[in-house]
Amino acid sequence: MSASSAIRVFRLFPLEIPMKKAFRHAARERRIAEPLIVEVELADGTLGHGETLPRDYVSGETVDGAIQTIANTLVPKLLSFHPASFTDALEKIDALPMRDRDGQVITAARAGVELALLDAYSRHFRKRISDVAGWLDLSGLSGPASIDKVRYTGVVSGDQLKRIPWSIRKMRWFGLTDFKLKVGYDDDIERVRLAARTIGSQLGEHLTLRLDANGGWTYERAAECLAQLKDVPIACVEQPLRKSAHKPLVQLSSEFEVPLMADESLVTPEDAQMLIDDRAVEWFNIRLSKNGGLLPALRLVHLAARHKIGTQLGCMVGETSVLSAAGRRFLEMAPRVRFAEGSYGPFLLRGDVTGRRVGFGYGGRPKRLPDQGWGITIDRRKLYHWAPEGAITLPL
Repeated sequence: MSASSAIRVFRLFPLEIPMKKAFRHAARERRIAEPLIVEVELADGTLGHGETLPRDYVSGETVDGAIQTIANTLVPKLLSFHPASFTDALEKIDALPMRDRDGQVITAARAGVELALLDAYSRHFRKRISDVAGWLDLSGLSGPASIDKVRYTGVVSGDQLKRIPWSIRKMRWFGLTDFKLKVGYDDDIERVRLAARTIGSQLGEHLTLRLDANGGWTYERAAECLAQLKDVPIACVEQPLRKSAHKPLVQLSSEFEVPLMADESLVTPEDAQMLIDDRAVEWFNIRLSKNGGLLPALRLVHLAARHKIGTQLGCMVGETSVLSAAGRRFLEMAPRVRFAEGSYGPFLLRGDVTGRRVGFGYGGRPKRLPDQGWGITIDRRKLYHWAPEGAITLPL
């Protein structure tokens, strides 16, 4: 054991960052981003940072609830945490629970703590986080990474109809080739057809369109929309039904040829296995904050590959560069990720917590990040600036 690797303190920063414009979908409208930044300080002064965005309609967690979970469930499990190597640290980090003692899902809280610990111990032991792939030793992670091929998606929120063409044209001017349209409204048929016309004749060939209902459709409404849109080359429909409507989702999948993607229905490993067993979807939307962190997310990629299920790196609306950078590391390890979302902070948020913000280049191309950890530099003045009530300190 190494005394210098012991955890000295956790600090939690509930942030409030104004968004440049409201972001709408069927489940919510957001004008203020509310990320929760987790900072861990080791005995030698090394700092690590993680981020999570709890959503009650996703994992059942809230920001306040996640703070309580971190303080009362996760931090107590780290009191004797003194790893002697990066491998030792990974073993202990991997053991963090996905549920609390009452059986409640705590994946968002776990993600924030896990990501902070990975960042800290990568820096402390001078190891790259990409070493995680070898440590997991999963055959599905043996292929070439996705980062050099995948392109970030342009997401069109639940704006008024007249704004859809302008949003898509701006994204096309920036070279984006994959688009996702938020649906779950009374005018969905017109909304989808307008988006398809704006994308143009290359839709279904070099350009793609996905729909995301965020659970806003009933089975009857989903069936109606899919029947009327059979002639539109839709790549997939994400979370068409509410997360509790598993049997209707299976039925919808069997009756229509349009591939379905699970998002809010895919939180735990048990969710993933049930979706696979019942052949409910053809795609998984994997989000680090939703699914418990980097290690569970990579295991989901492995599971998906074994069962020939496509994968997407999803994001949380309002995430800062911390979570975006963690997503970039995910793409450095995970093979065959077809779609990527995230790194939208420069477009959506009026502020961030890093010196240089994590975005993507022309055409949605991601850039590799340097050095150990997440490859970013936290600006602590910005961190405290966007935390109106300051830091919550949890000493060990």
